[in-house]
Amino acid sequence: MPAYIPAPEVTLDNYQDNGLVYSEAEKAERRALGLPAAEPAPVGLLKKLPPGRPVVSKRAISAPKVLNDAGEYGSAFPRGLRVDLPGGITHLLLSGTASVGAHGETLYPGDFRAQLWRTFRNLTELLKSEGATWHDVVRTTCYLRDIERDYPEFNRVRNEFYRALGLDPFPASTAIQARICRSELLVEIEAQAILIR
Repeated sequence: MPAYIPAPEVTLDNYQDNGLVYSEAEKAERRALGLPAAEPAPVGLLKKLPPGRPVVSKRAISAPKVLNDAGEYGSAFPRGLRVDLPGGITHLLLSGTASVGAHGETLYPGDFRAQLWRTFRNLTELLKSEGATWHDVVRTTCYLRDIERDYPEFNRVRNEFYRALGLDPFPASTAIQARICRSELLVEIEAQAILIR
């Protein structure tokens, strides 16, 4: 297994040096999410909490004596189920979601980043349909068709999106290399959220 090399953090200062080029499809999906089309999003840009509803209290777990924080490395059937528990707790379990359009069509074949942004957009809309946001998400499981090839870009885009949302801490997460249900899909993410009613 090759050594892990973290992707450099993209900032407005080093954007040009990284040579990042955004496809027209990626720009459209970024704009639809409220992000700048072709430049890194500022931290907290999308931090909009629903009025009058508390967000589940979360805190990061750490064991600094044996493990440092992942942030030091620079380092998403039915579409989902809503589970209402006694005591006013709701769990949202979102099925694996990918770059699929309103008619079930695969969007952006071959464009990994555009597919990832569309996946985040689809998950955002599923959360929104139940009155939730990414601030309610506690865990994701992320499936990449080719993890060795695509993980650095996956991690860069995910970090940018979560930072733009102002998430702290980020959701717990696992990334797995897997065959996805359609050969043209390159990434799929499932998510779990908890809401206080």
